[in-house]
Amino acid sequence: MAKQPQSCAFRTSIGGQALIEGILMRGPEKQAIVVRDQEGNLVEKVEELRLIKDRHPILGWPLIRGTVNFLSSMVNGVKALMYSADFYPEEETTEPSKFEQWLDRTFSNKKLEGLIVGFSVLLGIGLSIFLFLVLPTFLTGGLLHFFPDFPMWGRNLIEGILKVAIFLLYLIFCSKQKDIYRVFQYHGAEHKTIFCYEAGLPLTVENVRIQPRHHPRCGTSFLFVVIFVSILVSSVVFGIWPITNVWLRTLAHLVLLPLVVGITYEFNRWVGRHVQDSRLAKILTAPGMWMQNFTTNEPDDSMIECAIRSLELVIPEEKGKDTW
Repeated sequence: MAKQPQSCAFRTSIGGQALIEGILMRGPEKQAIVVRDQEGNLVEKVEELRLIKDRHPILGWPLIRGTVNFLSSMVNGVKALMYSADFYPEEETTEPSKFEQWLDRTFSNKKLEGLIVGFSVLLGIGLSIFLFLVLPTFLTGGLLHFFPDFPMWGRNLIEGILKVAIFLLYLIFCSKQKDIYRVFQYHGAEHKTIFCYEAGLPLTVENVRIQPRHHPRCGTSFLFVVIFVSILVSSVVFGIWPITNVWLRTLAHLVLLPLVVGITYEFNRWVGRHVQDSRLAKILTAPGMWMQNFTTNEPDDSMIECAIRSLELVIPEEKGKDTW
């Protein structure tokens, strides 16, 4: 019989992200990227963290820090993905376009990388806003155009159902892509390794392999909670100020988005501290944990080795500095 994973001895604040054949781990002091190159070697990149809240303390306040940390994670995540992708370049079968040649002539490599990162972050945020905010609002508005007397609570309910349905379909679609399957395996390796560390076990492949692959602080759970919190917040706001015009409702959703992200971030912090000892926390995280079935896969041992090394590189020397 397989050995069962042990319960957590503590909860760490260390988190990570799956990359192309690698993993990004972020600790309280350092960020580490470990990628397995085409020769099978582990390539390491470690950076000291420079937190914006250290320069501007107000950005570390509750409800404000959620949006700041989310944007920072997006930027760092895109940079890490670009770094890992460089180890597996696509074969160029055509000459660079005139636009690509103009970019190479006009901008330095550092400036060009900054432009690509900025564009990628804006594109990612814009796509998320469109799919999970704008699209449900317009679909509901189009459907209820023929029912002008439809109650506001019903409009809010339909919008909420569409948000969850679109999010679920998006996860299912992503999980079916062959190129994404290995990335989701690394995602599973990241979760398992963090669980092993939290259980106080030695970081070995054998100990990591038996750990769960679903983690309550996962980005998948975070996005689901963002959607759920947005449903609650918009229901309260539109209950007080009924708005049926789809353009005004969309604008209101955008204005409320920083508050929604801020609330979700604080919720995730609370869950990180109490999911093991609070039945309420377990119930509230259950839907997001279930959705991780679509975004995490069981890793192989080489992926676990990569995850272990990336975690080892960010564990602080001062014991307990990475706990909640």
